[in-house]
Amino acid sequence: MSAAMESARTLAMGENETTGGARQSVGAPFGRAMVKLGQSRPEVVGLTADLGKYTDIVPFRDAFPERFFNVGMAEQNLVAVAAGLARTGKIPFATTYGVFATRRAFDFVAIALAHSHLNVKIVAGLPGLTTGYGGTHQAIEDLALMRMIPGLTIIDPCDATEIEAATLAIADHDGPVYMRLLRGAVPVVLEPGYRFEIGKARKLRDGKDVGIISTGLMTERAIDAAAALEQRGISAGVLHVPTIKPFDANAVAEFASSVGRVVTAENHVVVGGLASLVVETLFDAGIQRKVTRIGLPDRYIECGAVPTLQQRYGLTTAAMTATIAALA
Repeated sequence: MSAAMESARTLAMGENETTGGARQSVGAPFGRAMVKLGQSRPEVVGLTADLGKYTDIVPFRDAFPERFFNVGMAEQNLVAVAAGLARTGKIPFATTYGVFATRRAFDFVAIALAHSHLNVKIVAGLPGLTTGYGGTHQAIEDLALMRMIPGLTIIDPCDATEIEAATLAIADHDGPVYMRLLRGAVPVVLEPGYRFEIGKARKLRDGKDVGIISTGLMTERAIDAAAALEQRGISAGVLHVPTIKPFDANAVAEFASSVGRVVTAENHVVVGGLASLVVETLFDAGIQRKVTRIGLPDRYIECGAVPTLQQRYGLTTAAMTATIAALA
Protein backbone atom coordinates (compact mmCIF):
# COMPACT_ATOMS: atom_id res chain seq x y z
CA MET A 1 0.00 0.00 0.00
CA SER A 2 1.39 3.42 -0.92
CA ALA A 3 2.03 6.12 1.69
CA ALA A 4 -0.69 8.28 0.13
CA MET A 5 -3.24 5.46 0.32
CA GLU A 6 -2.15 4.64 3.88
CA SER A 7 -2.75 8.22 5.06
CA ALA A 8 -6.11 8.46 3.30
CA ARG A 9 -7.77 5.30 4.59
CA THR A 10 -9.83 4.84 7.74
CA LEU A 11 -7.72 3.11 10.39
CA ALA A 12 -8.86 -0.22 11.80
CA MET A 13 -9.87 -0.23 15.46
CA GLY A 14 -6.61 -1.72 16.67
CA GLU A 15 -4.35 0.67 14.79
CA ASN A 16 -2.77 3.83 16.10
CA GLU A 17 -5.31 6.65 15.90
CA THR A 18 -2.97 9.59 16.47
CA THR A 19 -1.50 11.47 13.55
CA GLY A 20 2.01 12.30 14.63
CA GLY A 21 4.64 13.86 12.41
CA ALA A 22 8.39 13.33 12.33
CA ARG A 23 8.89 13.49 16.09
CA GLN A 24 10.21 10.63 18.15
CA SER A 25 7.42 8.55 19.65
CA VAL A 26 6.96 6.22 22.61
CA GLY A 27 4.76 3.13 22.50
CA ALA A 28 1.97 2.81 25.06
CA PRO A 29 3.20 5.46 27.55
CA PHE A 30 0.15 4.92 29.74
CA GLY A 31 0.85 1.20 29.98
CA ARG A 32 4.48 1.89 30.83
CA ALA A 33 3.46 4.22 33.62
CA MET A 34 0.94 1.71 34.95
CA VAL A 35 3.62 -0.95 35.24
CA LYS A 36 5.79 1.49 37.20
CA LEU A 37 2.87 2.20 39.50
CA GLY A 38 2.14 -1.48 39.92
CA GLN A 39 5.68 -2.15 41.02
CA SER A 40 5.65 0.48 43.75
CA ARG A 41 1.95 0.75 44.65
CA PRO A 42 0.29 -2.60 45.49
CA GLU A 43 -3.03 -0.83 45.97
CA VAL A 44 -3.20 0.14 42.27
CA VAL A 45 -5.55 -2.06 40.23
CA GLY A 46 -6.57 -1.93 36.57
CA LEU A 47 -9.97 -2.37 34.99
CA THR A 48 -11.39 -2.20 31.49
CA ALA A 49 -14.69 -2.65 29.70
CA ASP A 50 -13.40 -5.13 27.12
CA LEU A 51 -11.01 -2.55 25.63
CA GLY A 52 -7.72 -3.41 27.31
CA LYS A 53 -5.86 -3.80 24.01
CA TYR A 54 -7.14 -0.48 22.72
CA THR A 55 -6.46 1.55 25.87
CA ASP A 56 -2.86 0.41 26.37
CA ILE A 57 -3.45 -1.16 29.78
CA VAL A 58 -2.28 -4.60 28.55
CA PRO A 59 1.28 -4.16 29.95
CA PHE A 60 -0.23 -3.78 33.43
CA ARG A 61 -2.50 -6.78 32.86
CA ASP A 62 0.45 -8.94 31.83
CA ALA A 63 2.61 -7.79 34.76
CA PHE A 64 -0.11 -8.01 37.42
CA PRO A 65 -2.87 -10.37 36.20
CA GLU A 66 -4.27 -10.81 39.70
CA ARG A 67 -4.86 -7.03 39.91
CA PHE A 68 -6.60 -6.65 36.55
CA PHE A 69 -10.33 -6.97 35.89
CA ASN A 70 -12.24 -7.00 32.60
CA VAL A 71 -15.91 -6.34 33.33
CA GLY A 72 -16.99 -6.78 29.70
CA MET A 73 -18.88 -4.28 27.57
CA ALA A 74 -20.66 -2.70 30.53
CA GLU A 75 -19.32 0.78 31.17
CA GLN A 76 -21.74 1.68 33.96
CA ASN A 77 -20.69 -1.50 35.72
CA LEU A 78 -17.05 -0.59 35.09
CA VAL A 79 -17.49 2.60 37.09
CA ALA A 80 -19.54 0.87 39.79
CA VAL A 81 -16.96 -1.89 40.26
CA ALA A 82 -14.16 0.69 40.38
CA ALA A 83 -16.14 2.60 43.02
CA GLY A 84 -16.47 -0.53 45.12
CA LEU A 85 -12.77 -1.28 44.86
CA ALA A 86 -11.95 2.29 45.89
CA ARG A 87 -14.03 1.82 49.04
CA THR A 88 -11.77 -1.10 50.01
CA GLY A 89 -8.64 1.07 49.77
CA LYS A 90 -7.63 0.25 46.22
CA ILE A 91 -6.70 2.87 43.61
CA PRO A 92 -8.58 1.73 40.49
CA PHE A 93 -7.58 2.86 37.00
CA ALA A 94 -10.57 2.16 34.74
CA THR A 95 -10.11 2.33 30.97
CA THR A 96 -12.57 2.56 28.11
CA TYR A 97 -13.32 4.93 25.24
CA GLY A 98 -14.21 8.49 26.10
CA VAL A 99 -17.68 8.28 24.59
CA PHE A 100 -18.58 5.33 26.82
CA ALA A 101 -17.05 6.77 29.98
CA THR A 102 -18.96 10.02 29.55
CA ARG A 103 -22.20 9.59 27.60
CA ARG A 104 -22.99 6.06 28.76
CA ALA A 105 -21.73 6.18 32.34
CA PHE A 106 -22.23 9.87 33.16
CA ASP A 107 -24.61 9.37 36.09
CA PHE A 108 -22.37 6.71 37.60
CA VAL A 109 -19.34 8.99 37.38
CA ALA A 110 -21.29 11.88 38.89
CA ILE A 111 -22.95 9.98 41.74
CA ALA A 112 -20.98 6.78 42.40
CA LEU A 113 -17.61 8.53 42.11
CA ALA A 114 -17.65 12.32 42.39
CA HIS A 115 -20.51 12.67 44.86
CA SER A 116 -18.68 10.32 47.22
CA HIS A 117 -15.21 11.67 46.32
CA LEU A 118 -13.93 8.18 45.57
CA ASN A 119 -10.35 7.66 44.48
CA VAL A 120 -11.02 6.32 40.97
CA LYS A 121 -9.09 7.27 37.83
CA ILE A 122 -10.95 7.03 34.52
CA VAL A 123 -8.61 6.88 31.53
CA ALA A 124 -10.46 7.49 28.28
CA GLY A 125 -9.27 6.62 24.79
CA LEU A 126 -10.24 8.09 21.39
CA PRO A 127 -10.53 11.69 22.58
CA GLY A 128 -12.01 14.17 20.11
CA LEU A 129 -11.13 13.57 16.48
CA THR A 130 -8.58 10.76 16.84
CA THR A 131 -10.69 8.05 15.22
CA GLY A 132 -12.53 7.90 11.93
CA TYR A 133 -15.38 5.82 13.36
CA GLY A 134 -17.86 8.69 13.43
CA GLY A 135 -20.10 10.15 16.09
CA THR A 136 -20.52 6.87 17.96
CA HIS A 137 -16.82 6.73 18.86
CA GLN A 138 -15.53 10.32 18.67
CA ALA A 139 -15.49 11.85 22.16
CA ILE A 140 -15.78 15.42 20.91
CA GLU A 141 -17.82 16.75 23.85
CA ASP A 142 -16.35 14.83 26.79
CA LEU A 143 -14.53 17.77 28.38
CA ALA A 144 -17.72 19.85 28.38
CA LEU A 145 -19.67 17.03 29.99
CA MET A 146 -17.13 16.12 32.63
CA ARG A 147 -16.23 19.66 33.71
CA MET A 148 -19.82 20.05 34.91
CA ILE A 149 -19.29 17.35 37.57
CA PRO A 150 -18.27 18.87 40.92
CA GLY A 151 -15.00 17.62 42.37
CA LEU A 152 -13.82 15.80 39.24
CA THR A 153 -10.26 16.52 38.10
CA ILE A 154 -9.85 16.56 34.29
CA ILE A 155 -6.56 16.07 32.44
CA ASP A 156 -5.84 16.34 28.68
CA PRO A 157 -2.13 15.45 28.17
CA CYS A 158 -0.34 16.44 24.99
CA ASP A 159 2.35 13.80 24.48
CA ALA A 160 4.02 10.61 25.71
CA THR A 161 6.06 12.44 28.35
CA GLU A 162 3.00 14.08 29.87
CA ILE A 163 0.88 10.92 29.75
CA GLU A 164 3.46 9.07 31.83
CA ALA A 165 3.89 11.97 34.24
CA ALA A 166 0.16 12.58 34.58
CA THR A 167 -0.54 8.89 35.23
CA LEU A 168 1.89 8.91 38.13
CA ALA A 169 0.54 12.24 39.39
CA ILE A 170 -3.11 11.23 39.41
CA ALA A 171 -2.24 8.10 41.37
CA ASP A 172 -0.99 10.41 44.13
CA HIS A 173 -4.04 12.67 43.85
CA ASP A 174 -6.84 11.90 46.29
CA GLY A 175 -10.13 11.95 44.42
CA PRO A 176 -11.78 11.06 41.11
CA VAL A 177 -9.99 11.90 37.86
CA TYR A 178 -10.96 11.82 34.18
CA MET A 179 -7.92 11.70 31.88
CA ARG A 180 -7.93 11.67 28.09
CA LEU A 181 -5.63 9.08 26.55
CA LEU A 182 -3.52 9.15 23.40
CA ARG A 183 -2.66 5.52 22.70
CA GLY A 184 -0.27 3.51 20.56
CA ALA A 185 2.85 5.30 19.34
CA VAL A 186 2.53 8.73 20.99
CA PRO A 187 4.86 11.59 19.93
CA VAL A 188 7.33 13.19 22.34
CA VAL A 189 6.65 16.93 22.13
CA LEU A 190 7.70 18.50 25.41
CA GLU A 191 11.30 19.45 26.11
CA PRO A 192 13.41 17.45 28.61
CA GLY A 193 12.88 18.74 32.09
CA TYR A 194 9.20 19.57 31.59
CA ARG A 195 7.34 19.07 34.86
CA PHE A 196 3.66 18.17 34.97
CA GLU A 197 1.62 19.39 37.90
CA ILE A 198 -2.13 18.99 38.29
CA GLY A 199 -3.87 22.35 37.92
CA LYS A 200 -0.90 24.16 36.37
CA ALA A 201 -0.56 25.56 32.84
CA ARG A 202 2.91 25.91 31.28
CA LYS A 203 4.14 28.58 28.89
CA LEU A 204 6.12 26.77 26.21
CA ARG A 205 6.94 29.72 23.95
CA ASP A 206 7.04 33.50 24.30
CA GLY A 207 5.29 35.75 21.81
CA LYS A 208 3.71 39.18 21.63
CA ASP A 209 1.42 39.36 18.59
CA VAL A 210 -0.78 36.36 19.33
CA GLY A 211 -1.05 33.90 22.18
CA ILE A 212 -2.12 30.32 21.44
CA ILE A 213 -3.73 28.60 24.43
CA SER A 214 -3.90 24.87 23.74
CA THR A 215 -4.57 21.53 25.36
CA GLY A 216 -4.10 17.88 24.48
CA LEU A 217 -2.66 16.91 21.11
CA MET A 218 -3.32 20.43 19.78
CA THR A 219 -0.33 21.68 21.75
CA GLU A 220 1.99 19.90 19.33
CA ARG A 221 0.31 21.70 16.43
CA ALA A 222 0.39 25.00 18.35
CA ILE A 223 4.17 24.74 18.82
CA ASP A 224 4.70 23.93 15.15
CA ALA A 225 2.29 26.66 14.02
CA ALA A 226 4.10 29.23 16.17
CA ALA A 227 7.39 28.29 14.50
CA ALA A 228 5.80 28.61 11.05
CA LEU A 229 4.25 31.96 11.96
CA GLU A 230 7.64 33.26 13.05
CA GLN A 231 8.83 32.73 9.47
CA ARG A 232 6.00 35.06 8.41
CA GLY A 233 7.02 37.74 10.87
CA ILE A 234 4.28 36.93 13.41
CA SER A 235 5.36 36.48 17.03
CA ALA A 236 3.22 33.73 18.61
CA GLY A 237 3.42 32.46 22.17
CA VAL A 238 2.09 29.09 23.35
CA LEU A 239 0.48 28.32 26.70
CA HIS A 240 -0.20 24.61 27.26
CA VAL A 241 -3.13 23.86 29.58
CA PRO A 242 -3.10 20.14 30.40
CA THR A 243 -5.54 20.44 33.32
CA ILE A 244 -9.05 21.44 32.32
CA LYS A 245 -10.26 21.24 35.93
CA PRO A 246 -9.03 22.75 38.19
CA PHE A 247 -8.32 25.42 35.59
CA ASP A 248 -5.25 27.63 35.90
CA ALA A 249 -7.11 30.91 35.43
CA ASN A 250 -4.25 33.03 36.76
CA ALA A 251 -1.78 31.71 34.17
CA VAL A 252 -4.31 32.15 31.37
CA ALA A 253 -5.11 35.74 32.40
CA GLU A 254 -1.43 36.66 32.68
CA PHE A 255 -0.62 35.10 29.32
CA ALA A 256 -3.58 36.74 27.56
CA SER A 257 -2.57 40.13 28.97
CA SER A 258 0.88 39.82 27.38
CA VAL A 259 -0.30 39.33 23.77
CA GLY A 260 -2.30 41.29 21.22
CA ARG A 261 -4.95 38.64 20.65
CA VAL A 262 -5.78 35.11 21.81
CA VAL A 263 -6.33 31.86 19.91
CA THR A 264 -7.58 28.71 21.61
CA ALA A 265 -6.84 25.28 20.16
CA GLU A 266 -8.52 22.08 21.32
CA ASN A 267 -9.37 18.62 20.00
CA HIS A 268 -12.97 19.13 21.13
CA VAL A 269 -16.06 21.09 20.19
CA VAL A 270 -15.53 24.83 20.66
CA VAL A 271 -18.40 25.05 23.14
CA GLY A 272 -17.99 23.96 26.75
CA GLY A 273 -14.32 23.05 26.67
CA LEU A 274 -11.06 25.00 26.63
CA ALA A 275 -12.36 27.94 24.57
CA SER A 276 -15.28 28.47 26.90
CA LEU A 277 -13.01 28.31 29.94
CA VAL A 278 -10.64 30.89 28.44
CA VAL A 279 -13.46 33.28 27.54
CA GLU A 280 -14.97 32.92 31.02
CA THR A 281 -11.56 33.57 32.59
CA LEU A 282 -10.94 36.73 30.54
CA PHE A 283 -14.43 38.02 31.32
CA ASP A 284 -13.99 37.44 35.06
CA ALA A 285 -10.59 39.15 35.01
CA GLY A 286 -11.85 42.12 33.00
CA ILE A 287 -9.37 41.46 30.18
CA GLN A 288 -10.54 42.48 26.71
CA ARG A 289 -8.96 40.43 23.93
CA LYS A 290 -10.20 39.12 20.63
CA VAL A 291 -10.49 35.33 20.95
CA THR A 292 -10.38 33.04 17.92
CA ARG A 293 -11.49 29.47 18.63
CA ILE A 294 -9.87 26.55 16.80
CA GLY A 295 -11.67 23.28 17.41
CA LEU A 296 -14.58 21.21 16.20
CA PRO A 297 -17.98 22.62 15.26
CA ASP A 298 -21.08 21.92 17.33
CA ARG A 299 -22.13 18.90 15.28
CA TYR A 300 -21.48 15.18 14.92
CA ILE A 301 -18.45 14.42 12.77
CA GLU A 302 -18.72 11.96 9.90
CA CYS A 303 -16.70 8.78 9.39
CA GLY A 304 -13.47 9.01 7.44
CA ALA A 305 -9.69 8.96 7.51
CA VAL A 306 -8.38 10.87 10.53
CA PRO A 307 -5.92 13.10 8.60
CA THR A 308 -8.66 14.01 6.13
CA LEU A 309 -11.13 14.86 8.88
CA GLN A 310 -8.60 16.86 10.88
CA GLN A 311 -7.73 18.84 7.76
CA ARG A 312 -11.41 19.40 6.96
CA TYR A 313 -12.13 20.79 10.42
CA GLY A 314 -8.99 22.90 10.74
CA LEU A 315 -7.07 20.91 13.35
CA THR A 316 -3.84 20.44 11.38
CA THR A 317 -0.74 22.55 11.85
CA ALA A 318 -1.12 24.01 8.36
CA ALA A 319 -4.76 24.94 8.99
CA MET A 320 -3.93 26.52 12.34
CA THR A 321 -1.07 28.49 10.81
CA ALA A 322 -3.31 29.77 8.02
CA THR A 323 -6.10 30.73 10.43
CA ILE A 324 -3.77 32.74 12.67
CA ALA A 325 -1.88 34.34 9.76
CA ALA A 326 -5.20 35.58 8.38
CA LEU A 327 -5.85 37.44 11.65
CA ALA A 328 -2.82 39.69 11.20
